[in-house]
Amino acid sequence: MTQGAITRGLTIAIDGPAGAGKSTVAKMVAQRLHYLYIDTGAMYRAVALAAIRLGISLKDGAALANLVQGLQIDLERNPEGNRVHLNGEDVTEAIRQPEVSAGASAVAVFPEVRQHLVELQRSMAAGGGVVMDGRDIGSIVLPQADRKFFVTASLAERARRRGDQLAAAGHPVDLKALEQEIASRDEQDSVRTVAPMVPAPDAHIIDTTGSTVEDVVGVILSQCMGGVGA
Repeated sequence: MTQGAITRGLTIAIDGPAGAGKSTVAKMVAQRLHYLYIDTGAMYRAVALAAIRLGISLKDGAALANLVQGLQIDLERNPEGNRVHLNGEDVTEAIRQPEVSAGASAVAVFPEVRQHLVELQRSMAAGGGVVMDGRDIGSIVLPQADRKFFVTASLAERARRRGDQLAAAGHPVDLKALEQEIASRDEQDSVRTVAPMVPAPDAHIIDTTGSTVEDVVGVILSQCMGGVGA
């Protein structure tokens, strides 16, 4: 079956823990389908970056709630991948700093922050034809998504992948420390009372350990063939 046989207009939710490869997979799926890719994690990173720059504690829920109300976060479609803009500034690279990555999970625990961003995410997906990735897309943000996937991998594999990304960006890499950081983030995301990271009951779970990106993309595209109700 060819790519042209895939029905347009689906909403596709891809969830999973840090380093599982969901963002890479989601980008490729969106490119193949000519859909909009919505990186929700980047939106939380943008909030964390703004807070860090302004010296706002990542534990101060009230201050973060006020902050997020005044932020303009935009995702710009680009042939080489989405660009993230914060109040008009391109922060695509800045939000990938390790400190900001850790801060994203911290700000995500506050209901007021999540509510504001979830409303924005839902408005982006309202017209269909989107691939959205995150940690609670299928369960909370888009519970009525046409297709839901939960992409995961072993802790060691995820740490290795994250290490490769950091090394490519010129950052020092300590794999043991990365494993501990990712494990801590997994726990924080999974046990939080607000929108914990859990697979949606109807999600297709894909373990990417030992698989290529193309393999995983192929699995997802095969599940999307035929469109809604297939």
